[in-house]
Amino acid sequence: MSNNSSITEFLLLPFADTRELQLLHFWLFLAIYLAALLGNGLIISAVACDHHLHTPMYFFLFNLSLLDLGSISTTVPKSMANSLWGVRDISYYGCVAQAFCFLFLAGGEYFLLTVMAYDRYVAICKPLHYRTLLGSRACVHMAAAAWGSGLLHALLQTANTFSLPLCQGNAVSFCEIPQILKLSCSNSSLREAWLLVVSVPLGFGCLIFSVLSYVQIFRAVLGFPSEQRQDKAFSTCLPHLAVVSLYVSTGMFASLKPPSTSSRSLDLLMAVLYSLLPPALNPLIYSMRNQELKDTLKKLIQKQE
Repeated sequence: MSNNSSITEFLLLPFADTRELQLLHFWLFLAIYLAALLGNGLIISAVACDHHLHTPMYFFLFNLSLLDLGSISTTVPKSMANSLWGVRDISYYGCVAQAFCFLFLAGGEYFLLTVMAYDRYVAICKPLHYRTLLGSRACVHMAAAAWGSGLLHALLQTANTFSLPLCQGNAVSFCEIPQILKLSCSNSSLREAWLLVVSVPLGFGCLIFSVLSYVQIFRAVLGFPSEQRQDKAFSTCLPHLAVVSLYVSTGMFASLKPPSTSSRSLDLLMAVLYSLLPPALNPLIYSMRNQELKDTLKKLIQKQE
């Protein structure tokens, strides 16, 4: 990938123009970032340390927390540093790396959420075949496929975008593909179309698979004669469904809106929503109704006291 323009650095648009609001942005992002680090770190530690949690569901949750930590660490520290020190610049290749890493981790997370929907479907609709369909080797292969799909998607999108000559300024809200396309010297309609052709079928394919899985899950759960079994099934499914809804709702508009129709304030708002909220809220959502995870976290905390 070569730099086909004279741009050597990008300027990240500030969240606020006054020093007081910039500091407020720093402290707010710091609180969210620390919450994400703590929550995901606790889940990773709990799954790694408790052998009772060495099951497919928690294995995928472990991978989800790793992806959450990576994605929020890609953009937020740089944004906080810029607000704290009152600077705006990021190097050209730093921006390329940031865009690639975020695409890789966010894409991997979306594919992994699809795998987790399949895990819940097999656990509830085909419990007798659960160990056969989701053995340790199958789980590793599915997790690797999610990471690999995110990597391939990021490579294609980043190479396609940064191969363009850029001459329409160098100010962006975040180092993300739609923002970079707006700076292209040439008509970027074909590149925007390529972005949609690659992303939309993959995104909707995973979404439709998850929706169909949960249609079958809810049909099966509502047919359980025992309310206790229903409650246990819902306690493992509803957190994942909430995470999928949060991820899709925050990322869909940002991914599908044409770059030419975006505004600075809207770009900043959407970037915050889909880059900060899912990694910070996922641990809370998953631990809210999961008694096994709560018990393990309590044991870990008690050991430290």
